[in-house]
Amino acid sequence: MARLTGGVCKLCRREGMKLFLKGQRCFSEKCGINRRDYPPGMHTRPRKTTDYSMQLREKQKAKRIYGVLERQFRNYFKEAVRQKGNTGENLLVLLERRIDNVVLNLGLARSRFDARQMIAHGHVQVNGRRCDVPSYLVRVGDSIKVAGKEKVRKKVQEAIEINKGQAMPAWLDANPSEMGGKVVQLPQRGDVPHPIDEQLIIELCSR
Repeated sequence: MARLTGGVCKLCRREGMKLFLKGQRCFSEKCGINRRDYPPGMHTRPRKTTDYSMQLREKQKAKRIYGVLERQFRNYFKEAVRQKGNTGENLLVLLERRIDNVVLNLGLARSRFDARQMIAHGHVQVNGRRCDVPSYLVRVGDSIKVAGKEKVRKKVQEAIEINKGQAMPAWLDANPSEMGGKVVQLPQRGDVPHPIDEQLIIELCSR
């Protein structure tokens, strides 16, 4: 199973904005982009902005926010093309439906990495069955619950306390007391909280 490794603060610095890859740490003074608000690497200098560079940066931003690699992102794009409706909106909805994104939005994990790790280790159940695939796409009516050992449950409780003030997406119904939640409807374009211009991505992937 491929995944992003290494430092993530440099990813935010490269995109010139916070991608919140470290959860609540990104709101603190320790956030890397607060201390170094310039692109990573040696001898960096301003580059000429082209249509292609804008399209590429937008695609890279989406990939990094949702933690997917190139081949997986291409597969999501192909699926979005096959579906009816706007391809760009279909693409973002598919990414929002990933189980690791749902666990994060329910406030059960501090960051997307923590959510992915819990799922990969088999601590998350969907409709009473263990789900260990972070890319699993939830459906309407799916019930999500964390069912791990005491150490895992304690970690989830800490995440719930930290995320207590976060806004809950309209398409999810959280149940903190049961360490879970439910998918009440499929997400819409307006439910995507990230500043992503999907039209630029479609223009690039359609080349």
